[in-house]
Parts: sequence; C-alpha cells; structure tokens
Amino acid sequence: MSFLRTIVAVLLVVFPLTPDRTATGWDGKRFELCVTSRRRVADLSNQNLTSFPLNLPDTTEYLDVSHNPIQSISADAFPRLPLLCFLNVTHCGLRVISPGVFQHTPGLQLLDMSSNELTIIPDISLPRLTVLDLSDNLYEAYQLPDCFQNLANLRVLSLGSKAALSVNLNDFKPVTSIPLEHLVLGAGVPWQKYESGALGVLSLQKLSPFTNFCGRFSLFDNLLVDLNVTRASALRFLTVFSDDCNVTDDPFQNLRSMPYVRNLTIENTWLNSSFMEIFLKNLWLSSSQNISFINVTYNEDTPDGLQFQFHPVNHSISLRSVTFNGVIHHQYKYPTFNMSFDDVSNVNYVKFSRSGMNILPCKLLSVLPTLETLDVSDNLLSDLGFWWPPCSNTSVFPKLKHLLLSKNRFSSLSFISGQTHKMKQLESLDLSFNSIYLDVSCKWPAHLTELNLGNNNLGNKVFEYLSPNFQRIYLSKTGITAINQEDLSRFPKLTHLHLSANSVQVLPELLDAPNLISFFVDRNAITGLSRYVFAGFPKLQLLQAGNNPFVCSCDLHWFLKDFNKSLLLDWPLDYSCSTPKQLKGLPLSEYKTSVISCEIWLQTTVAFSVLLLVATTLGLLFYKLDGAWYTKMLWVWIRVKRRGKKRSYLLKNMSFSYHAFISYSHRDAKFVSSELVPSLESVGISLCVHERDFLPGEFIIDNIINCVESSYKTLFLLSKHFVQSEWCNYELFFAQHRAINIQEDSLVFILLEPIPTDCLPKKYLRLRTLLQQQTYLEWPKDECKQQVFWASLKSMLRMADKSVVLRGVAVDLADTAHLLPNQA
Repeated sequence: MSFLRTIVAVLLVVFPLTPDRTATGWDGKRFELCVTSRRRVADLSNQNLTSFPLNLPDTTEYLDVSHNPIQSISADAFPRLPLLCFLNVTHCGLRVISPGVFQHTPGLQLLDMSSNELTIIPDISLPRLTVLDLSDNLYEAYQLPDCFQNLANLRVLSLGSKAALSVNLNDFKPVTSIPLEHLVLGAGVPWQKYESGALGVLSLQKLSPFTNFCGRFSLFDNLLVDLNVTRASALRFLTVFSDDCNVTDDPFQNLRSMPYVRNLTIENTWLNSSFMEIFLKNLWLSSSQNISFINVTYNEDTPDGLQFQFHPVNHSISLRSVTFNGVIHHQYKYPTFNMSFDDVSNVNYVKFSRSGMNILPCKLLSVLPTLETLDVSDNLLSDLGFWWPPCSNTSVFPKLKHLLLSKNRFSSLSFISGQTHKMKQLESLDLSFNSIYLDVSCKWPAHLTELNLGNNNLGNKVFEYLSPNFQRIYLSKTGITAINQEDLSRFPKLTHLHLSANSVQVLPELLDAPNLISFFVDRNAITGLSRYVFAGFPKLQLLQAGNNPFVCSCDLHWFLKDFNKSLLLDWPLDYSCSTPKQLKGLPLSEYKTSVISCEIWLQTTVAFSVLLLVATTLGLLFYKLDGAWYTKMLWVWIRVKRRGKKRSYLLKNMSFSYHAFISYSHRDAKFVSSELVPSLESVGISLCVHERDFLPGEFIIDNIINCVESSYKTLFLLSKHFVQSEWCNYELFFAQHRAINIQEDSLVFILLEPIPTDCLPKKYLRLRTLLQQQTYLEWPKDECKQQVFWASLKSMLRMADKSVVLRGVAVDLADTAHLLPNQA
C-alpha cells in the first residue's frame, strides 16, 4: 500500500474558540416559522427596563427584552400576550421567576432565558413550547421540575450552569417520554460526576455535551455508553479537551461499538497530531459517516507530523464526508500529513474552509477517486493557486460534480471556464464572493449546468458570458439593473434564476421562461408585480420577491387576492408597503383592497347596475304616482309662462271679446255646462259657447268664424263624439287657419277620453299631427288631479288679461270679433 505525502498550506487566521449561539441548537429560521408580521415584533432590548412593559399590543408575537436589568418576573407584572410565540430574556441578570408567569402566554413556542442568574430551573408548563434555552445560568443541579412532563412538543433543550458539576440519574426523568431532537448539556466546566444511565432514559436524536473531559475519560466512556442506549444518530462535542490537555489514552474507543452514530462533530477544541492518529483509528472502525472539525487548533506534537496508515479491515468503510471548517495551526508552519488514501473509496464530500489555504495540493486531485463534492470556500485561493501550473492535469477529479470556490480570490471568468473542461463530470460551480471580472468570451463545457456568481460586480452584460446549457444561474448582488426577454432567451433550459440584492426596478410583462421553477428577485427596487410577468412562468414553484419598495395600489390587488402564496418562501414577513407615505411599513398581508375599487370593468358594471336600478325605481315611482300626467301639466304651465312673455308685445295692441271659444260635440254638453263653464266663469274668465252666444239668424259658419276670431283662445274638447261631429271639424279648420296666420298658440286641446291618433278619420289628419306635436291637457278622473288641471287651464286663459278683452260692450259680434289693430 503506497503512502502519499500531502502538504497543506495553512496561514494563521484567528477564530474564536468560545461557543456561539449555535451551541443551543436553534437559529433564526425558527423565528420565521413563528412570527407572521414584522409589525408584531417588539424589540425592547437595551432599554434599561427593570420590568416588563404592560402596554404591549395583544397581537405581539415576538418580544425581546434582552440586556435589561430585569432581576425578577412576577405573574402580575407580566403582560397578557395570547399570541406571543418567541420570548428572549437573555443577559438580564434574572434571578427569580414566579410560578404561573407564563399562564397568559399559551402560544409560546420559543423561550430563551440563557445568560442569566437563575439559581433553580424554573417551573414551566407550556404545552406548545418547542425550544427552551436555560444555558449559562447558576442553578446547582440539572434536576428538571416535574412540570416538564407537560412540555409534550419540546424538541430542543439547552441546559448549562457553571455551578452544576454533576449529572445525576433522575435529572431528566420528567422528559423521558418526550422525543427530543437535540439536547445541549453543560457550561464548559468539567463535571465531577456523571451517573451511568442519566441520559440513557431519553429518547434523543442529537447530543451536544459542552464540558471538558480532560483527565475524566471514565465519565466520557459512561456518556458514550448511555448515548448508544438512546440510539442517537448525532454527537457534537463542544470543547471536549482543554488547550493544555495531553491526550495519550484512547477516549473514543467506544465509537467502534456505537452503530447508531452517523454524524460526529468536534468543535472549539485543541487537537494534537498524536491524538488525531488515535482518533482516526477509531473513526476508521466506527459506523460514523460524517465527521466535522469546527474551529479547532491543530498542534503537531509528533516529529514527522500526522502519520497514519489505513490498515485493511473486515467491514466496509462507512466514512462519506469530511469537514474542516476553521483550522488554526499552533506552530506557525505548514502541517504535514503522511497518510494513505487508497482505501478511502467511499468519501464523496470534502470541505476544507477557513484555513487560509492559497495552493491546492496537486496529489489531492487524484487520491480521492470517488469525490463528488469539494468545498474549499473561505480561503485565499486564486486562479493559479487552485490550478497550480506545476501540477499534472492528466487526471483531475474524475467523479467531481460540485465544486465550491466561494469567498476566495478568483478573478478571470474566461480562464476558469476553460479549466472546467478538464473536469469531465462537473455539474455545478460556485464562484460567489470573489473578484470575478468579465474579460473575453467564455467557453463552458456542456455538462456544467449550474453556476453561482453571486456577490461579484459584473453588471448587465454577465448574461452574454454564460452558457445556454445552464439550468441554474445564481446572480445575487452582481450589479444587475435590468432583465429582459433577450437575456432569458439565451437559456432555453433555465430552471432556477436568482437575482436577489440587485437594482432591478421593473420586471417586463412578456418574460418567457417555460421551464423556470425557482425565481428570486428579493431585495431589488421593484415597486410592483404584474400578473403578466408570471404568465410566462407556467412551471414556477418557488418565488422570493420580498424586501422590495412596493407601491400599495390597485396594481397589487391581483397579487394579494389571486397569487398562490404557497409559492412564496418569504411571505408574509418580507412584504410591506413603501409608498404611499401613509401606508409605509404596512405589511402587504394587512393591506386591504377590494375588487370593486380596483377592477375598472367591475366598477362600470356596478355603476351601470346601480344607475339602472335607480332609474327603474324612479320610473316605477313616476308611473305609480302619475308622474307623466303631472309632468305634462307642468310643461303646459311652463309653456304658457314662456309664450306669454314672448308674445306680450304682439298681443298688447289686440282686443278680444272672449277669453276662449269652446268647440265641443253636443253630446259633451253636460261636461261643458256642469264643469267647464262654471269653473272658468266663476273666476272672471269669459267664454263663448255656441248654444248661448251664437247670434240668431246668422249662418252657423259665420258664427263659428266670428267666435273664433273674437276669442283669445279656442278650446277643443276632444272625445270620440268630437271626431264624429261635422261642425266640430269646421271649427277646428277655422281655428287652425287663424293660428297659422295670426296667433300660433291660440289652440288648446282638452282630451276628455283617450283617442288613439291612428283611429282618427282622414279628415282629421291635421288634428292627428297637432296631437303629436302639441301639448294637450287631459281631463283626470282623480279629484286631486282635477285641481291641478283647473289651475293650469285658468293660468293659460288669464294670459289674455295682458291684452284687452272687451266685457259687456254693446257692439255687434261681427264687428267686435275681428282682430282690430290699436290706433292709439
């Protein structure tokens, strides 16, 4: 079996060795699962508060009172917050929590009371609680209260106290029936006692012991035995050895008999090369598939560095991935590894980041023939540092599919595109957070389908340097200001396009990407989202468009009402109004629009319907209340007034013997004698009635002519009898002739009963025309309407008083009936 010498260049980069907030096992993603609106977030940290404010809105979902001098919490001093789901009370010097404090917060899911001065683990009974962090306090024991058995949904529990130096058998008895996902236990100080079986009663998936086992490897062995009983699949050691610990024994020997542990992490720890040889032997014989070293300091205490030979074993090697994330070399020199990789036939993932690497070792390119993913992000690699010229390029990553070069010093995109042709299986390349520039055209291999160029200042021309074979393109924060159909048409196979954190202002309406599945345009300058943009994305499954300056108007109505919000990864937290000013900061989920106020066609339809309804209602009322009749009377009255003024000058020099001549059929004489004549003459209106006022001995025709000409008006009482009378026809003829020649408005028609105009005889053709053109009065049967009828008729006839009507003058009717001009 051959030995390969690998020299890894590591520049000194100082990383913190104290555990960060990830030690608790939960992160900010839980925040988004809990909070539905940023308006429901109350951040009161660093406000010098001594107690909880009681005037918080009932809708508060997230409350942060960290870094305030709140030393105690009593039930009566805690606000009623029924929707509160996240409470952060860290770094407050908290010492006392009264029972029943959280009875008014039934929806609490995440509770962080770490970094305080609690002397006992408080009684907490919250059925919906999923994450509880009580680490870095001052309680003296890890004994959980009995009420913890009510935390049926608890999944992450973090306990830690520098005063708790032992783990006893019954400490975790209340949570034995609760399936915990992650338990973080310890505060970095060594335990003096660990009773066997203390953790073995738990149902646990991951354990993160935060304690120093240096010199206490028996405790360490007991812990591993109990962990094997829980069948936990992940083990994470935080500061398992102190910096001055001399590890010569084999504390990890029990790993060989732990078949359930698949993920092993060693974090914030000092590692010697002598210990690494012991550890790797156990790892090689264990069932662990993923090993990670995070923020470790490596010290070579063996003269020739790390020397290890993988001896043949009877079982298959389980190791699949190796991670080194944050490595500091204590000797200020390049570490030397002398080991064989020939038997490492199953490793398909290697990560070596935050190490200061500036040259990739040549022989590492070929010694891992099964490697599919290589992550060397966050180093000091450049174009020539990764593709080192002295290295042979005959066999370069034969199975490599994913290459991550993020956060390095790569620059020439054309050079990199040419080098990727040597990697025959490469599918994805991550060049984000580098110094990439666009020089000459790029020639990408057809098998490369994914490229990440995020956080490089490239501009709008970047699309011209990409391959039409790309299916996934990540261009977040690359200085892009616009995107159009010409850009998208370059990539017929495009399924994922991420343009986050650019300066795109508008998404054109006619974009067409029929295979697009994922589209990210968050953190741009987009003010609105048109429905026609997404019409060109029929297969869209994921959309992220939050943190844009949206204009809250009707243009967003369709998006709020019709768009499938399940496609949005960042809804509703990252969507809010930017303008108008009065709506700034309002979450889009709370912005209310209506279909009527935003749809023009619907506004027109509703307006037309309302107008039609109003018109119909008025029409019915008009009909029921005889509006047509009253309108006709009003129109007669108005015409009388207007014509009276218009013809006052014409009539002021004329004289008449009567106000009106009445033309009627003798069959209607009863109405004339009983209704018409008494009503009009009682108010001083003089009438000419043929039965009474025709001169005896004169021809009837002459009497008609004289009476018509000597009267101011001629009243025609129209009825079926009228149209059957021959003399009525003569009277109509002469009166019509007079109206044409002298006085146009001298004819007044009173309809005693309905007479269809199409039923009139041919000799009354002119009457038919007059009835169609001229307003007439109808005799109403209703007594109330009769009063209006008489008022209109009297007003019409009184107009003659403006001229001269001769009353009681003993002159001959034939002489006085003619129109005589005033000679005065």
